[in-house]
Parts: sequence; C-alpha cells; structure tokens
Amino acid sequence: MQSFSGNEEFFFQGGKQGVVLVHGYTGAPGEMRLLGEYLYQQGLTVLGVRLAGHGTTPQDLNETKWQDWYKAVSDGVYRLQAGCDRVSIVGLSMGGLLTIKAAAELPVAKAAILAAPIYVCDRRAPYLPLLRFFIRYLKKRQRQYQVPASYSVCYHMMPVKPLSSLFELVDLCKKKYLQSIKIPCLVMQSKVEHTVKPASAQYIYDHLGTADKKLVWYHHSGHILTLDNERDDVFQKIYEFLME
Repeated sequence: MQSFSGNEEFFFQGGKQGVVLVHGYTGAPGEMRLLGEYLYQQGLTVLGVRLAGHGTTPQDLNETKWQDWYKAVSDGVYRLQAGCDRVSIVGLSMGGLLTIKAAAELPVAKAAILAAPIYVCDRRAPYLPLLRFFIRYLKKRQRQYQVPASYSVCYHMMPVKPLSSLFELVDLCKKKYLQSIKIPCLVMQSKVEHTVKPASAQYIYDHLGTADKKLVWYHHSGHILTLDNERDDVFQKIYEFLME
C-alpha cells in the first residue's frame, strides 16, 4: 500500500463484491483502513468514505449536520454499485448510525454495525444541546493504539454544536430506521469501553426489523474496535459475515 495521511478517502479495486466503510464522529477514514486492507486482500472492492467536516479541521466539522455526513455514505454506495454485483456497508460509532439509516433505505446487501451510540457513557450528554451555546469544543481523551499514527488520526477536540444533530440521528434510528431494516445485520460491541454503553448494541439487536442478525461481544477492546486488541477477530468475523 502507498503512504497515506489517514484523512483521505481510500478505494481498493477488487472483485464484484463491494463494501463501504464508514468512520466515526471526529475520526477519519484511517480508522477503517486496516479493515479495508484486510477485506481487499480477501478479494473485495473497498471504499472508505470521508464524512463531511472530517479529515480537515474541527472548525469545519462544527458547521455540519448528520445529513451532510450521510451524503458521503449514500454517494459511496451508489458509486460501488456501478461496478459491483453486491454492495454491503460497515460503520463504526456514529458511522454505525449512518449504516443503520443506509441499511433501511439504500440498496445494500448486508450491514455491520460497530459500537453505534444509542446510549453514551458521558454524563454530560443530556446537557450538550444547551452547552453548545456556551462551549464550542470539548477536549477528547486520546487512546494509543499499536498501529502507525496514520491509521488512528482524529481530531483532538470534539465540536459540541453538531452533537445535537447526532442525537437527532440516534432518535431517528430508534423510532424509524432500525425496525425498517430487512437485510442481514452484524452488531459488534465491546463490553469494557468508555464511550458507548454496551446496552446500545443490545438495543440495536433487539429492535432490528430483520430476523437474520448476529450480536458479537468483545471483552478486551475499547471503542475503536477496528484498531484495538481484538481487531483481527473483528476483521475475520466481518469478512465471514459478508461472505455467508
């Protein structure tokens, strides 16, 4: 693979089965790239999209809403459809919420939802819609991963203003999109992370409209499953799910 910064979209041309990979809030395509490289090595065509406001500056992200982020996902699905017989989608964290919407509305074959935030651990969450009038950014805790830095690039500050839009997307997933999904789904979640409550994954699994669904728990990983200790198992299980 050629050198990369982690901020840019990536595309690997493989076979006729395609997969769109969607990163999380304040993250970048790099956090999905190790998974993308693995799936490409197995013969898949892979597109790692860059969501609006990401991979540039926190100031850019502060001016976006979930509809802006979703456009990259929708565009990515239709882009792969042009050259693939089947397109699936994998989303991490906020990207998992976008994946839920895509699975409900777009022509995708399968969906893998990783650490999607129905319930968050941050006790400030109920107050964030009000905080945005007083605070523009919150400092993020940074976790170190045993990967090159370009895979784990992200913003070190969390813009507050778009979080109200993110929570709006959470509500839509709960009230509308989850029950509308009829395709096979894989839900993955760590039980020991400190960003998303494990109850999120159980809620997603229980409320999916499809009967063809799996829930996989991890016990030695943090929030970014694609970079953490059990990533090899995450990659293998996603590949097996896509190929079933």
